[in-house]
Amino acid sequence: MALLSKVAQVARKAVGRSGPRLLTVKEAWRLTPNMIRVVFAGPELAGFPEGREGGNCKLMIPDVGETKDGFADRLQNGPAPVRRTYTVRRFDTVTQELSIDFVAHGDEGPASRWATQAKPGDFLGFAGPSTPKITHFEADWYLVAADPSAIPVAAAALEAMPRDAKGVAIFEVTAPEDQQDIDIPEGIDVHWLVQPDPHKPSTAQEDLIRSLDWPDGRVQTCIAGESGVIRSLRGFLANEKHVTKEDTYISGYWKIGLIEDQHQKAKRAGTA
Repeated sequence: MALLSKVAQVARKAVGRSGPRLLTVKEAWRLTPNMIRVVFAGPELAGFPEGREGGNCKLMIPDVGETKDGFADRLQNGPAPVRRTYTVRRFDTVTQELSIDFVAHGDEGPASRWATQAKPGDFLGFAGPSTPKITHFEADWYLVAADPSAIPVAAAALEAMPRDAKGVAIFEVTAPEDQQDIDIPEGIDVHWLVQPDPHKPSTAQEDLIRSLDWPDGRVQTCIAGESGVIRSLRGFLANEKHVTKEDTYISGYWKIGLIEDQHQKAKRAGTA
């Protein structure tokens, strides 16, 4: 065994983490025309931590035609499969079922291609999850904004909020039919914006946010999506509205023209 592999095993034991889980699909369907929900179930979910809705995870995608046994061996021994970052949408502690939502954009990427074809009995690898992006709700007013890639994290945050929360939620989707049923507090003013081509830059979210009557008091944010939009909004929140770092969750989940590996490299380099 390579030294790095031994070190990784020791590190996982030290923090109580196991290796990747091999998850099996129970069911999959079109939640909306451009969003697929996949529900996983099985003994591999034993011990899955509670309260991780909105936390990120890594999905490992099998090759087309790869057998479950062959993929399980590859998870343990390599070569490493393609990995993509997703969000835990829901974990049902009673049924031990895990739901993850995928943006449906055909065969453009391996995860979307896998989800588009997913059926009961299919499988993939899973690592994580992290803790949720927002773990405390103490603000006077909340600002939530997301494009399709970030609807799961935004929805999880809204569903975790106190029922008397006030604020604004903005969702930018591909079609009017992509609106979802989300358990949103009544005091949150919800806007659904339509951007038919997500690969073209859009200022719709920023324009709406800048037009808002900014409230007095403490503001917390949950904002995620395309990196160009995020970069501009991050500057607006920090420099013009002076929202503190502690109360700001804002993250670029993808960038027009880049696959995830390229985007992550750009983020590390500070160019995305």
